[in-house]
Amino acid sequence: MSVREKRVVGLDFLALATSLLHRVRAEDPTAGLWEAADLHWWWRTPRASDLTEQLFWVDDDGPVGAVVLTDWQQNWSCDPIVLPHLREDALPLVWKHALELVDHLPEVEVLARDDDVQLLAFLGHADFQPTGERSGSTWMAAADRSPVLPLPEGFHLVDRTQSQDEPHPMHRRHGSEVEMRLRETSLYDPELDLAVIAPNGDVAAYALFWNDFVTAVGMVEPMRTEDEYQRLGLARILLAAGCDRLAARGAQRLKVGFDSEAARRLYVSAGFHTTSTDQLYRRS
Repeated sequence: MSVREKRVVGLDFLALATSLLHRVRAEDPTAGLWEAADLHWWWRTPRASDLTEQLFWVDDDGPVGAVVLTDWQQNWSCDPIVLPHLREDALPLVWKHALELVDHLPEVEVLARDDDVQLLAFLGHADFQPTGERSGSTWMAAADRSPVLPLPEGFHLVDRTQSQDEPHPMHRRHGSEVEMRLRETSLYDPELDLAVIAPNGDVAAYALFWNDFVTAVGMVEPMRTEDEYQRLGLARILLAAGCDRLAARGAQRLKVGFDSEAARRLYVSAGFHTTSTDQLYRRS
């Protein structure tokens, strides 16, 4: 079966990346770093990478590998992605192209799993240095989710279908276009876009849940409790409510990433299990 290069931009890129990550997940239940929903979440704000040609390798069944470049304003990230059964042989070629594509960028970051010996060796040879910024992934069977508990008195839960006349809860951090951009993606569901409203009308907490109907994976990203409303148990209740909705839509496995020990403890206490850890590597 022949493999050919293909370069795409914008929503065409997002569609092809979604197909690739679906194929990765079909081959292995926990391989790699990303779900398709991660890239849909990254689409929430306009970026220079929206107009950057993204390189894929495609066979007759769809994409088998890619170099995904993402503009985070302060730096760019580079994610080499290859189907698990091809990875050992194909990653050297994909990485060679990745280095060529990022050569002109002033600062580049690569997130690598601690158990990815092959990629870690490539990073070392290319002078990428560990930053100490650590994160990881946790998974749980949807059937093992925690029960949904009531919110504190005066607080109530809404989804985006119930609050369309209000500004999106994430607009202050992610810009006025955040809802429009999310609705451009195929995995966004306004009924899984949840917020906890305080008695005074403030958005006390919010979380976005993603149901990937192709892989039967439900993902949580992002989740935030505003500073003045922490330590009220809102995050735990919001997490349980969202996971309950994911299960009702057919999600069989649930995933959430963490970038702090406090977040990891929250997810583990809710029934998630840490399956991998990773670290960010940077080259200037």
